[in-house]
Amino acid sequence: MKNEVFAKTLVIAEKPSVAQDIVRALTPVAGKFEKHDDHFESDTYVVTSAVGHLVEIAAPEQFDVKRGKWSFANLPVLPPYFELKPIDKTKSRLSAVVKQAKRKDVGRLINACDAGREGELIFRLIEQYAGGFKGGAYQGLGKPVQRLWLQSMTPAAIRDGFEHLKTDEQMQGLADAARSRSEADWMVGINGTRAMTAFNSRDGGFFLTTVGRVQTPTLSLVVEREEKIRAHKSRDYWEIHGGFLAEAGEYPGKWFDPEFKKPTAQQIEEGADAELRADRIWSQREAVEIADAVRGKAATVKEESKPTTQASGLLYDLTSLQREANGRFGFSAKTTLQLAQSLYERHKALTYPRTDSRALPEDYLPTVKETFAMLADSGMKHLAPHAKTAIDGGYIRPSKRIFDNSKVSDHFAIIPTLQAPSGLSEAEQKLYDLVVRRFLAVFFPSAEFTVTTRITSAVGHHFKTEGKVLVKPGWMAVYGKEAAEDVTDAKEGDKGQNLVPVREGETVRTESADPKALKTKPPARYSEATLLGAMEGAGKLVDDDELRLAMQEKGLGTPATRAATIEGLLTEKYMLREGREMIPTAKAFQLMTLLRGLGVEELSKAELTGEWEYKLSQMEQGQLSRAAFMGDIAAMTERMVRKAKEYDRDTIPGNYATLETPCPNCGGVVKENYRRYTCVGKDGASEGCGFSFGKSPAGRTFEPEEAETLLATKHIGPLQGFRSKAGWPFVAEIVIKFNEEDKNWKLEFDFGDDKKNEESGEIVDFSGAESLGACPICGSPVYEHGSNYVCSKTVPTEAQPTPSCKFKSGKIILQQPIEREQMQKLLAEGKTDLLDKFVSMRTRRSFKAFLAWDAEAGKVNFAFEPRTSKYPPRKTAAGAAAKTVAAKKAAPAKKAAAAKKTAAVKKPKAPRKTTAATGKQPSAALIAVIGDGLVSRPEVTKKLWDYIKANSLQDATDKRKINADAKLEAVFGKPQVTMFEIAKLIGPHLG
Repeated sequence: MKNEVFAKTLVIAEKPSVAQDIVRALTPVAGKFEKHDDHFESDTYVVTSAVGHLVEIAAPEQFDVKRGKWSFANLPVLPPYFELKPIDKTKSRLSAVVKQAKRKDVGRLINACDAGREGELIFRLIEQYAGGFKGGAYQGLGKPVQRLWLQSMTPAAIRDGFEHLKTDEQMQGLADAARSRSEADWMVGINGTRAMTAFNSRDGGFFLTTVGRVQTPTLSLVVEREEKIRAHKSRDYWEIHGGFLAEAGEYPGKWFDPEFKKPTAQQIEEGADAELRADRIWSQREAVEIADAVRGKAATVKEESKPTTQASGLLYDLTSLQREANGRFGFSAKTTLQLAQSLYERHKALTYPRTDSRALPEDYLPTVKETFAMLADSGMKHLAPHAKTAIDGGYIRPSKRIFDNSKVSDHFAIIPTLQAPSGLSEAEQKLYDLVVRRFLAVFFPSAEFTVTTRITSAVGHHFKTEGKVLVKPGWMAVYGKEAAEDVTDAKEGDKGQNLVPVREGETVRTESADPKALKTKPPARYSEATLLGAMEGAGKLVDDDELRLAMQEKGLGTPATRAATIEGLLTEKYMLREGREMIPTAKAFQLMTLLRGLGVEELSKAELTGEWEYKLSQMEQGQLSRAAFMGDIAAMTERMVRKAKEYDRDTIPGNYATLETPCPNCGGVVKENYRRYTCVGKDGASEGCGFSFGKSPAGRTFEPEEAETLLATKHIGPLQGFRSKAGWPFVAEIVIKFNEEDKNWKLEFDFGDDKKNEESGEIVDFSGAESLGACPICGSPVYEHGSNYVCSKTVPTEAQPTPSCKFKSGKIILQQPIEREQMQKLLAEGKTDLLDKFVSMRTRRSFKAFLAWDAEAGKVNFAFEPRTSKYPPRKTAAGAAAKTVAAKKAAPAKKAAAAKKTAAVKKPKAPRKTTAATGKQPSAALIAVIGDGLVSRPEVTKKLWDYIKANSLQDATDKRKINADAKLEAVFGKPQVTMFEIAKLIGPHLG
């Protein structure tokens, strides 16, 4: 057989931008590359790319039932192998990559995905999927594979990487660890979620209870913080604030105990008081005695001044950027990632954002200098002067703090590219400026301060005063921080100011000494910024030294996934976002109680990630087999499912509430247990009368306050977050009604069907209600009624027993709550603000929309933001062919074609004329305002508005109201109308 020569090598990068960088770097040595739709090709290389993950793992159908998957009968799911499935949204890209990999003239593959565990997994799954399933396993293509391992993306670094390719055998440990981590997450996440859901759904209904290796420990951080807040008992303490008069003027000081030593973490664990501070006094009497003792007395002064410096923060990785953007602008982690991704992909203005590195490669100095030159010459006036200062001052120098290969992982820090952006949105500009300012600042000199500590002593009591004065702003100049008030660690009253000078040996007088009563505060709730920091530093919470070391650079999740983890917890209603605070819900506490009660707490601890990282690190080094690790995961999964399946007690031990409202049936005490709120008799410890209601009807867990309200008023809602047995979300009200058959009270859903009231003819009383505005159909007042906003003439009332209007709009539409303020805005202006929590019943995806009054349809409808395409119009094959043909034609032919094209252009439609068929004759009163002649209703409305504006008849305090002059009053029949009444009032004036 004749030997075949395979001339081409396929290079698969992780992202299109990296593929382009590789092509640019290889062109000088490999020759020119031709650009095709989905790849680049030279005589020796084909370069293509994924767009992140293109393939995911899944259990084969024969090992994972579709019906009954939420039942213990079909758990655990431990498939002998995993199927590889294309990810739906990137199927076309996968097909393109596989097509190149299967080419007969491609004899070698180079994995150029990111240098790390995830990049290894992306390539391996693509290559195995391309080879297909044979002999009970995915075999791959059987072509030689080499690994390009890049820490820098400069052309020289890429060419050097091609000179030192790693072998497939060298990468096998990393490949095994990557695949094992993926499969382990699937097994624990899928089985854990199904087992906990099955346990919580035992009493009927469907109570989705998701768990995961990263999600659940993250939730545990938030729940544990909330438990500390709830357990905190505020204590009174006092500070003494003094004022001292020197020859040069007066200065403040605060009492402190110079002998105080802060308790260590170990001492606090052993019972020491964690709230002790040097400047706190725990007795009012003692505080008053000290203040009285020093007031008016002479005092001596000791003072120490020393210079200090403060360096700029490091360059951003994704997590630090998300934290800063949340703190400065209130951006969620998800929003920051989306903005950074847009600046990277669309505007080409930032480097790759999904990084956990805060350093640059050591060969990146020339690129940095070029970037500074670009910024200095750009039109960005708020940034260019600082870039020029750095260039002129020679600030851009090698520094291990900035350039360090040992601190560069799969990607380097986020910095601006050589391309100055244009057309950024306001939010994009804010984030771009944040990154650029940090990039500039990190090369500037440190800020210099003079720090002064002054101790004033009067009759044996000591007062401290601190001053921190900015001497040279250094990097702070980039942020406009020229004043000492902007010092990062400034404290109110005693930092960031020049202190009044005191001569050596001078005696000062204590002018004032005032005890200030304060209270201890619980720890603050997590914001997204602090939660991201806690996830990043979760390894510090691990006690075991080896596991803590394995997690030291990992934390919970990755920079690319932490935002999605937080959003997932919010979506599943484990947490709520109130302002910038992240607050755990009753469902979150219930999950933690369940995991503790079942004895599977490891699912909620960072130690699980630490243990996995330790073992995966061993696997990468060839010290642990993949089979042994996966065997441990299977055993852990089986134990977790067995614990949930075999738990046979009535409740789970936990810290449960006692409601204040008594049992409606017997007046006994109502207490919470794991599943229900139950009457336990008047003594609070017996079996009670049998009254109880479930804590989580249809998968939505009551907050204790909601349960209290429901019991007290027998009604609550409408509430969202319920799920049907099929998993569909729905909204409903909850009521407690007396059941004659059982002679007890029972919980029921009430879907707010107001038609029952309307059809029964029961009179509705709106006398004490506040109107939200005028009905857009008839102008009558609109009120809240049940689960809707209704016109007062839509339901039977004392004034009008027979309804004559049909205006009605739900208080919750597709899971989006419609607040009173939004309905008021719709009635006043015809449209709400943009609302972002609608969920499609068809796709189950969230979407944004306005609610607007549709006069033509006579109802409230959706209105959407106008969309502009992110990308230029796509060139079609037909268009390209036509262009080529047209180019070949002679000039006369071109002119003829142009003439035809001109003739073919549609002329704009002329306005439709009002005819006898379409127009109507206005009344005499209306003619006095708009003139004589046949008119359509829209023409009347337009002419009326022209008249109103020309005569300034809109009310000065409320533009929605029209103050009629004599002519208009004859049309309207009253001196003042709202803008929404006009359409109704003109009807009688058109014959």
